[in-house]
Amino acid sequence: MDISHSFKEIEVESPVDKIIKQIRNSIISGQLSPGDRLPSERKLSELFGIGRTYVRDAIKKLEFYGILKTLPQSGTVVAGVDITAMEGLISNVIKLNENDFYHLVETRVLMENYACTQAALRRTTQDIADLEKVLDRHQSRVEQNLPGVKEDFNFHLRIAEASQNKVIKSLLLIIIPDILEIYRKLNVCGEGRAQKSLDEHRVILDCIIKQDPAGAKEAMKIHLQDVLDFSLSYKG
Repeated sequence: MDISHSFKEIEVESPVDKIIKQIRNSIISGQLSPGDRLPSERKLSELFGIGRTYVRDAIKKLEFYGILKTLPQSGTVVAGVDITAMEGLISNVIKLNENDFYHLVETRVLMENYACTQAALRRTTQDIADLEKVLDRHQSRVEQNLPGVKEDFNFHLRIAEASQNKVIKSLLLIIIPDILEIYRKLNVCGEGRAQKSLDEHRVILDCIIKQDPAGAKEAMKIHLQDVLDFSLSYKG
């Protein structure tokens, strides 16, 4: 009797994943709360019994997802993330891979369509100023032929902030970095894509400024269509 189909590949956790899980468990259990400071990298390295490079990589990953933040002269602290939702979110940080690419993109499109629609209805004068500032920085990077991934990411987060929906922003903080990481790994970014993306951002912002929710949603749909089309080849 062939039972080979009942066996699954064993997943081996990296030291970074194990550190993330321990920090996650400390937050979920209430041992660490928003604003609490973590021990130094050296101290964490001693506590975990592992090299400082792994500790540093784990902290950087959690910072990138908005779960930790490093403050000047204060060290690394727990950010004000919604603790109730954190257990599943950090598990996804560890487990997501190329096979989840389509589902990540599909979810992102749904959330961003909603976010830009609400941003067009709810945005404040300060929201517009913040979005314009991010676009100016992005423009500068493009003109210097430099990567603008951070600026691109921040533009979408600013739209989520302008929607006045904190849950959308928290979810995008988890989803978008994974998409960008897989996108870079697959070497998808083609020639001229940076300027095209920037131009599309300006159309989206123009609709938000004009308080045109239908136009903002359509502009966002167009902006994300390339990555959605590409992700279809990874649909499981």
